[in-house]
Amino acid sequence: MDFIERLQTLAKKVEQFSETLATEEATKNALVMPFLHSVLGYDVFNPQEVIPEFTADTATKKGEKVDYALMKEGEVQILIECKKFGETLSTKHASQLFRYFSVTNARIAILTNGAKYQFFTDLDAPNKMDEKPFLTLDLENLDEHIVPEVKKLTKSSFDVDSVVDAAGELKYLSQIKKVLGEQFSLPEEDFVKFFTSKVYDGVQTSKVKAQFLELTQKALKQFLNDSINARLQSAIGSDSKVSQIEASSYDDQDEFESEGTPKIVTTDEEIEGFNVVKAILRQKLDVSRIHSRDTQSYFGVLLDDNNRKPLCRLHFNAKQKYLGVLDEDRKETRYPINRVDDIFNHTDVLLSVADRYVQIEPSAS
Repeated sequence: MDFIERLQTLAKKVEQFSETLATEEATKNALVMPFLHSVLGYDVFNPQEVIPEFTADTATKKGEKVDYALMKEGEVQILIECKKFGETLSTKHASQLFRYFSVTNARIAILTNGAKYQFFTDLDAPNKMDEKPFLTLDLENLDEHIVPEVKKLTKSSFDVDSVVDAAGELKYLSQIKKVLGEQFSLPEEDFVKFFTSKVYDGVQTSKVKAQFLELTQKALKQFLNDSINARLQSAIGSDSKVSQIEASSYDDQDEFESEGTPKIVTTDEEIEGFNVVKAILRQKLDVSRIHSRDTQSYFGVLLDDNNRKPLCRLHFNAKQKYLGVLDEDRKETRYPINRVDDIFNHTDVLLSVADRYVQIEPSAS
């Protein structure tokens, strides 16, 4: 099992146990210890590697404990403070980490509630933990871009200097992405003014500002959609026309619906998701064999347009979206996604389904 698969396995536990994790101890046992052991590769039962309830006296506090200390060659490398699942993380929860950071050799600190892991170091001042994390891992919303950075913290790969060197870039990169996200959602006046000045030579009156605020919001959304579509077109290549034809065929569902049955509406988002799935599965299957069939409860992707050969299901009809995959016993596993592009995070799962059919076919011929 590779690193991303280990993270995905733990992410399933978060979803599975979320309603039963009422205490900090339950969170540690169900989520944090598996993260340390299965994901980072530390032996949680070896006190030379993982010290629970780690104590180090500070100038202001005696006998205060931090939940875990990860060791290497007898030295503290990483400090970890845990909160119960569902609790919002903030620096006020990390008082022990701040104090311990200055009296140990640790350069990395982690604050977690079992689902989110915030990683800190001392970029702003030596031996003083930063107030903002340089990296945040959210198991309920895995970001494929940060997976390689988290992997650097595993026991087999850990090198504190390389982690700290990368931390500065990661910290400011994440903050810039956050600012961009905020501007995409609600552009500030200076942000709009910048773009207005690039395309409009007149005086920026109140009316002009209001007009360009709306135009800027539209342009940002269209730019984002165009970027996603360009990526999909590049991945699908010559098959894009096929997708458009299939998509248009779903505009009229009358022949598939009995009288009095609510109409099935296939959304642009479902078609987008179908295109992403095809872009992934074309590595294993001829795309002409990949078909879609919409239903009231999910959007199905089938091999050979055969209901007994499901490739996946897109559950896009609720606020929380899921990619559903059926095993040999037709038991469905659902992977939560926040946007269509997140389907790419589950490429290995989809390819394994395709492999299952490919392996069956020779014996069936």
